[in-house]
Amino acid sequence: MPSAVRFGVNYTPSEGWFHHWLDFDLDSVRADLDSIAALGLDHIRVFPIWPYFQPNRSLIRPRAVEQLVALADAAAERGLDVNVDGLQGHLSSFDFLPAWTQTWHRRNLFTDPEVVEGQAEYLRTLAAALADRPNFIGMTVGNEVNQFSAGPHPDPDRAAPDLVDAWLERMLAACEKGAPGKLHLHAEYDAAWYQDDMPFTPAQAARRGAVTAVHSWVFNGTAQRHGRTGVATEHHAAYLIELSKAWATDPARPVWLQEVGAPAPLVPAEHAAAFTEATVTNALDCPDLWGITWWCSHDVSRDLADFPELEYGLGLLTNERRPKDSARALARTAREHTYAPEARTTALVVPDDPAGRSVCAPGGPVFEAFFRLTADGARPTTVLASRARDADHLTARGITEVVTSDQVE
Repeated sequence: MPSAVRFGVNYTPSEGWFHHWLDFDLDSVRADLDSIAALGLDHIRVFPIWPYFQPNRSLIRPRAVEQLVALADAAAERGLDVNVDGLQGHLSSFDFLPAWTQTWHRRNLFTDPEVVEGQAEYLRTLAAALADRPNFIGMTVGNEVNQFSAGPHPDPDRAAPDLVDAWLERMLAACEKGAPGKLHLHAEYDAAWYQDDMPFTPAQAARRGAVTAVHSWVFNGTAQRHGRTGVATEHHAAYLIELSKAWATDPARPVWLQEVGAPAPLVPAEHAAAFTEATVTNALDCPDLWGITWWCSHDVSRDLADFPELEYGLGLLTNERRPKDSARALARTAREHTYAPEARTTALVVPDDPAGRSVCAPGGPVFEAFFRLTADGARPTTVLASRARDADHLTARGITEVVTSDQVE
């Protein structure tokens, strides 16, 4: 791993939110990118809206792809690398799915052959358009697409885990075909780690793609249960980073904290900077961390209706592109941090069976034991039950002590 961790931001345009693709204004984008670059960050994560880019299964709009490339080039001019999410997917409580997958054309996103072929061609096209750009990091298959595959989604596209795995392999192969050798990955919301009936499994999240992505949101019950400054709240991102390592076959597999933010009112605006600093500091204590990408760059305009209240104020910058205290905290950490975490020597056992993953959810025995160990200064990680006696695996990860949740008082 590099001596410095990548620091970036999920790019939410200050004008028009992600609907800006419908009225693309490169000058406005450049001004947004100037305000991001001024924070000293090194990359952005970008969200082309799938139905805007591929409104028909056989039509990937050339003009939309050109605009994405123009955005990436503008980022390069400001020293910013770019990761592109493909299948949008779900953003800020809204679903964005093309009409050719819905209502009269209702087809399963993960198993219908024509839908899968259309998705693969879309990902390949975006990747190929950016393949020769030096600042192109790679593709993320999509933003939290696992939320379409099970409850609580009101109309889920059900698929067995093996079919989901085949779909995921196909999507990653399409990204690689379009841009060989780039860093391609997929990203799920935390139900992949916590929800027993989720067909996207922890093993897929921790083994498919070049790095493991985790999305950390303390509104999942953590902040409600433990409070704004609770150990579990301030270490939640670190927990997900270390939880993901239980399923990785590579002992040194990199983990990308790809989404993390300070959601009000659980984290009030006046405390967002302190939460940001604590979260980032604790994440930097995790070995094998690839990068931290904060959610998000700019606030959602109050002119836009029907967003959950917390979404309007999540930006590091206002709609006028002014930095908040949380932006200064992130910028200071990005500028001043050193990255040399020691191995985490105590491992907490988690079950192999993905149908038992709720023990890792907020309030579950593994979750609570992890933070009791953390409060005692143990700096825990996790290990699968099947590997808990594998001396070679434990040695490769620097683990010297293995405990179960019922052994942690």
